[in-house]
Amino acid sequence: MGILQLLLYFRWIWIGLISQPDKSGERFLQNAIPLFFQKGICFEFMEEMAKETFSNDIAGAFKDFGKMYIIIMKSTANVIILYCENQVTVIFRMLPYFTEFEEMPIERKDKVWIMPAQMEFTSLPFQKTRGMDIFHGVITFEISSKEISGFNKFLQMRNPISEAEDHLMRVFWKEAFECSFPKDKLDEEAGMLCTGEEKLENLPKSVFDTILTGQSYSIYNAVYGVAHALEAMISPNSKHRASSEVGRETFSAKKAWQVQPLSLCNENCCAGYRKMKIEGKPFCCYNCLPCEKGKISNQMDAVDCFQCPEDQYPNKAQTFCILKEITFLSYNEPLGFILTTVSLFFSVITIVVLGIFIKKWGTPVVKANNRNLTYILLITLLLSYLCTFFFIGQPNQVKCLMRQTAFSIIFSVALSCILGKTTIVVLAFMATKPGSKMQKWVGKRMAISIVLSCSLIQFTICFMWLAISPPFPDSDMNSMAEEIVLECNEGSATMFYLVLGFMGFLASISFTVAFFARKLPDSFNETKFITFSMLVFCSVWISFVPTYLSTKGKYMVAVEIFSILASAAGLLSCIFFPKCHIIILRPDLNTKEHLIKK
Repeated sequence: MGILQLLLYFRWIWIGLISQPDKSGERFLQNAIPLFFQKGICFEFMEEMAKETFSNDIAGAFKDFGKMYIIIMKSTANVIILYCENQVTVIFRMLPYFTEFEEMPIERKDKVWIMPAQMEFTSLPFQKTRGMDIFHGVITFEISSKEISGFNKFLQMRNPISEAEDHLMRVFWKEAFECSFPKDKLDEEAGMLCTGEEKLENLPKSVFDTILTGQSYSIYNAVYGVAHALEAMISPNSKHRASSEVGRETFSAKKAWQVQPLSLCNENCCAGYRKMKIEGKPFCCYNCLPCEKGKISNQMDAVDCFQCPEDQYPNKAQTFCILKEITFLSYNEPLGFILTTVSLFFSVITIVVLGIFIKKWGTPVVKANNRNLTYILLITLLLSYLCTFFFIGQPNQVKCLMRQTAFSIIFSVALSCILGKTTIVVLAFMATKPGSKMQKWVGKRMAISIVLSCSLIQFTICFMWLAISPPFPDSDMNSMAEEIVLECNEGSATMFYLVLGFMGFLASISFTVAFFARKLPDSFNETKFITFSMLVFCSVWISFVPTYLSTKGKYMVAVEIFSILASAAGLLSCIFFPKCHIIILRPDLNTKEHLIKK
């Protein structure tokens, strides 16, 4: 249907309908309305013209038409289909002048009227009647017509003077040229006389078009169709056959004088929004809701929003997806550069301290409380600073396998050395009591046994971890909305926390032993310094767990690096800086006489 195609072309899906109460109107409702619904067109109202006519109840008819007029003017639909005959338009044109009706709106809203082909707007009575401006912007359908050879010449030969018997032509002539004939007594007072010299082709096309109307052209085709059929019946073998294709005239305006009107129940949902049906309203009426976080819609009136692929994220307007940036803790960014610098700084400090202790290896401060454990502890602290480089840079298979295992084994050795030192102090004090059996346990073998056994347990746990579910390079696409974080997947979270748990166990045992041994007589108060160092170590790693679990992406790696550096720095500063102070600044205290005196 032409009306349906027109509505779909302009996307007019929220309209009103007025039909006439006869078989033609009923047929239109039965046949056309289901098609409209199938194509997604909704009706705000569907009204039927009143059956009263002016001949029996003029006041009632105008009252019914007035109510309908109010419905039209108050509606939100900007497009109205008027499926009625010509006489109905006369009533609508008169309604704006009858303001005495109850609640009749004085101000008129412009609407786009769509009317079928039977509505005739080119006739003179229509154009000379008041109220035509209400149908400004009307779209009506026209029956196809073409120029007929000889028809214009036929019109030019028409003359009302020489064809006085053609009464219909004389009436048309007077209306079209606004003149009167001398013999018409009713027009004696008219100032302008019809001479018969007036030319029909000079009339405006809105008054008279020299091309046949669609109805006349249909009659013309019908007559010729019958004639050709009769000829074909008489001469079935005739070779002269005539056929023509139905043409279509396309008119395109060079200037757009007005923006294309819209007729919707509500505004279209823009990209980035989705439709939500309003309860109790037709399906053309809906609310526009923004897409949920992480979803987009890239077209108007989207029924639903959809998720971006894992490697993309929505833009701010949620209308399209953007590729995520690949990121990891690199040496080039400020955070990675700072951590690298701090690690190198403490590595240099540790090397300097180790050099001082090697140079002064024979002094009482260095020899006190197992010199070999002191060297092992310094080397493990140096390695702990260097193992942070496994955490910085783009993850690969080697880095992922080494970072946690190297860190855990190195720190386990360091904690074992501290535990060995404090244990030797306690055993040495207990061995000084008369009759004590602890003397056989005091010695270097005891300390080495503690270090080896504790380190071996941690090594076994790491070996099982690598054998069962080793760490591997992975990419985290969900933690950060706009980034793909390259990381090391720990493989087995249970083994990871088991490694940390064993380190925590060693740290707690070392802290407990050092705390109880802090008041025992000791050369250079080493147990007190070990107590402080373990207090710092435990504080760092207790705060590490909640901080690590609450961060995302590359900042998780930064938190672990910071914990490694902070705990190692605590051990270095609390245990070895006081000894370096004595070696460098107070050499008078670093003597055998002072040690014996103490």
